[in-house]
Amino acid sequence: MIFAAGLGTRMGVLTKDRPKPLVEVAGRPLIDYALDIANDAGLRRIVVNTHYLSDQLQRHLSDLPVRISDEPDQLLDTGGGLRKALPLLGDGPVFTLNSDAIWRGPNPLEYLQNLWDADRMDALLLLVSPAASTAHAGAGDFLMSPDGRLQRGPGMIYLGAQIIAPDLLDTFAQDVFSLNLVWDKMIARGRLFGATYPGQWRDVGSPKGLKEAQKLLDTACDV
Repeated sequence: MIFAAGLGTRMGVLTKDRPKPLVEVAGRPLIDYALDIANDAGLRRIVVNTHYLSDQLQRHLSDLPVRISDEPDQLLDTGGGLRKALPLLGDGPVFTLNSDAIWRGPNPLEYLQNLWDADRMDALLLLVSPAASTAHAGAGDFLMSPDGRLQRGPGMIYLGAQIIAPDLLDTFAQDVFSLNLVWDKMIARGRLFGATYPGQWRDVGSPKGLKEAQKLLDTACDV
């Protein structure tokens, strides 16, 4: 599941007339980088959710083997959006990936897959320390114990990539809700885990992040 429905308000004029996943870095739309990650990980079923200026994004994806979960009337947030997309995704644990990031290093979804343990985990989140992050505001989202279990608190930054078992999504009555609420239930069960990403990552949620992502790609081309 690639999350691509957000309004992209922090991007300012860049998203005035286009959805954030179509903002370009190094001449390519952000959504294409996310699709590369999913395809390179060998995923055979990819769903993209849409809302803001969805017609543009759907046209961009129209010739690709991608399923669309449109949210035309109301933005459902990450939890509601994932639950709506489940019939298109099928049974079992799901990868989710934000579309507003640039990665350099191991494929983040493959990295998660190699660490996934369904017997112990309800979700496995990919994280990085604030010291290793650039152009990301805030003090972090989680504290991680030596065995990888997560608690709330300033510390590790969530990178927008995870494996999650969708069972708890049906415990919410509301249509619109964040995956943060789902993670809180998993924390209470002792089944929310994290892993530290060994590569580099840039959050492209703002014009500053866009510049940092461009620098990261330029550095990769120089190597």
